[in-house]
Amino acid sequence: MICFGEVLWDIFPERKVVGGAPLNVTFHANSFSINAQIISATGNDELGTGLRDFFYENKIKTDLLYTNHTFPTGTVQVTLDEKGSASYEIVKPVAWDFLDPDSDIEKHVSASDILLFGSLSCRNKSNYQTLLQLIEKAKKTVFDVNLRPPFYEQALIEDLLKKANIVKMNDEELEEIIGWYGKTNDIKQQMSLIKDKFNIETLIVTAGKDGAYCTHDNIFYHQKGFPVTVKDTVGSGDAFLAAFIFKMFHQASWQECLKFACATGALVATKAGGTPTIKEDDVLNFIQNKRTISV
Repeated sequence: MICFGEVLWDIFPERKVVGGAPLNVTFHANSFSINAQIISATGNDELGTGLRDFFYENKIKTDLLYTNHTFPTGTVQVTLDEKGSASYEIVKPVAWDFLDPDSDIEKHVSASDILLFGSLSCRNKSNYQTLLQLIEKAKKTVFDVNLRPPFYEQALIEDLLKKANIVKMNDEELEEIIGWYGKTNDIKQQMSLIKDKFNIETLIVTAGKDGAYCTHDNIFYHQKGFPVTVKDTVGSGDAFLAAFIFKMFHQASWQECLKFACATGALVATKAGGTPTIKEDDVLNFIQNKRTISV
């Protein structure tokens, strides 16, 4: 799997941790023994060295992680509310805003089973054009919508939705997108409208404590949430997506993909930051301990 987009530091009031949705997905995918790499860039600075150290320590390949000698390593100022939900102030411009294609990148994408991307990586027009070129080379595409105002417009999201085989968004993002086409309060209708309008194979919607939903081949699936004490929600959705893809690679049913992914996201929410190490056995043990939760 190849991920495309931001690598950065999430700066909390009392600490900093590595972050960026595609980095988080790459990290958790590798934790589940998926061969995942990321196309991104750091600055030629101390924060960039720290990010590279993180990759080395976690045995994540850096073949497609470039050094930008003009712009700094990405940072985000993170604020948590009383429920642990995060809001973000994303610095611009930074190193990962400038990802130029070359034959080596295209070769890696062509050989990979999945190209995963989000909307934030397209806030720079040249990155957007690079991504479009890579999508043409991809066998299967996954769009993690990941709306981060003010770095998107309706036209961009619609274009990326058209180019994705699998789409993951949260319930708030679904509400915003469905509002562009006319309101309906029924989540099945909302998801069907989006799926059909953009010819999406598989649409996944996460809903926090209410679990997650998936529709594929006009069949609708729901997994209830796993109650936990939340430390913070940073990276939970990214871990969810990595876990979903992991089970999908192993040809699990869509319901099983949802269940495993929901459990992974819940488990990550009990930890600080977006990249706590979570292995398959950790998730299975968590599910076993929560087995009274019905599907």
